[in-house]
Amino acid sequence: CLQGWVLTNLFVLDVVYQQVTGHLDDCTCDVETIDAFNNYKLFPRLNQLLESDYFRYYKVNLKKPCPFWDDNSHCGIRDCAVKPCPSDEVPDGIRSASYKYSEEANSRAEECEEASRLGAVDESLSKETQQAVLQWTWHDDSSDSFCEADDILSPDAEYVDLLLNPERYTGYKGPDAWKIWNSIYEENCFKPQNVKRPLRTALKKRAFYRLISGLHASINIHLSARYLLQDTWSEKKWGPNVTEFQQRFDEVVTRGEGPRRLKNLYFLYLIELRALSKVLPFFERPGFQLYTGNQSHDAEIKNLLLEVLHLAKSFPLHFDENSFFAGNKKEAAKLKEEVRLHFKNISKIMDCVGCFKCRLWGKLQTQGLGTALKILFSENLIEKIPESGPSYGFQLTRQEIVALFNAFGRISTSVRELENFRTILRTMR
Repeated sequence: CLQGWVLTNLFVLDVVYQQVTGHLDDCTCDVETIDAFNNYKLFPRLNQLLESDYFRYYKVNLKKPCPFWDDNSHCGIRDCAVKPCPSDEVPDGIRSASYKYSEEANSRAEECEEASRLGAVDESLSKETQQAVLQWTWHDDSSDSFCEADDILSPDAEYVDLLLNPERYTGYKGPDAWKIWNSIYEENCFKPQNVKRPLRTALKKRAFYRLISGLHASINIHLSARYLLQDTWSEKKWGPNVTEFQQRFDEVVTRGEGPRRLKNLYFLYLIELRALSKVLPFFERPGFQLYTGNQSHDAEIKNLLLEVLHLAKSFPLHFDENSFFAGNKKEAAKLKEEVRLHFKNISKIMDCVGCFKCRLWGKLQTQGLGTALKILFSENLIEKIPESGPSYGFQLTRQEIVALFNAFGRISTSVRELENFRTILRTMR
């Protein structure tokens, strides 16, 4: 009986994998090229980067109320809990400059905030500093954000060590979890069946739907790959659960959606990879720092960051964003605003997630994807960034930077976990 069950599951999963091969829709790239590039080149270096102090600490407000429905119920399962960092564990440089990208920018930002409080720019400041003040005022009030960002100065905002609060199966499921995803798909997504002509706009809106579907698939892979297999008084054991994976991606169980979801994961990977390749000039500037207060370590991590970005740029079959993010100015501006508002709604929905650990990773990954979209919609501004001095037209906060790379780290991990599931299947035969 057990042998028959195993063989049946192996056959089903083989069918799933056979359908997730070859070229991807709307792209010139293929699954096999992504697997080889990610698993053997990019993933190891990216993982090393995300273990550094700059990228492991993320400030988040997990106490914001749900803005869409009256439901203050929270998951009572212990694995849903998030353990925040005591303030003395967070590097001084991060705590003092938590939402600006460098020591220099932080000092200017403080001047900016003071100027905003007084309602005018202090004319005794140098001309360069006055410009920086205005720059940060513009940036903080900008309508270019794709996410509803947390107020990280709020007393409810706390630092979380992402390495000590990993994304994995928590037991949070059922009607509450479905309500979240139903709200995202039904109320906030451009659904393919509802997309009308012209064709270019239809393709762009379909792309947005595929990004959300890919994010959903990625999260489900993490839950299947880090499943609670054993829970005793002495230890907990986490690992891959083939049956859970099957329930989420098997073609029959999901009525044909499973393989499509996995292909959307690869589509999401290409979008975020393209954003990393495009934002390279912002990080390459000599004055840019990943500031934690440890100068030698910061220099080392910046070099690793640039190595990861150059690797991203070297990918041979990049997604051509021109077909989705270009077009005539009026159409592009309208689409950008439409996507931005939809995505802001999705980021707000994350405050309705009852599981705090799920909420943490949901907020981070939606902010990361939102930052990737911001980059792709800002290509012209990024191209104008000077090699030295402030980049007035385009900015990223530390929160956006940490979210961008950790979100892509989650997608990269999902692609790697798919290879792990394939390996498990081969050894079970």
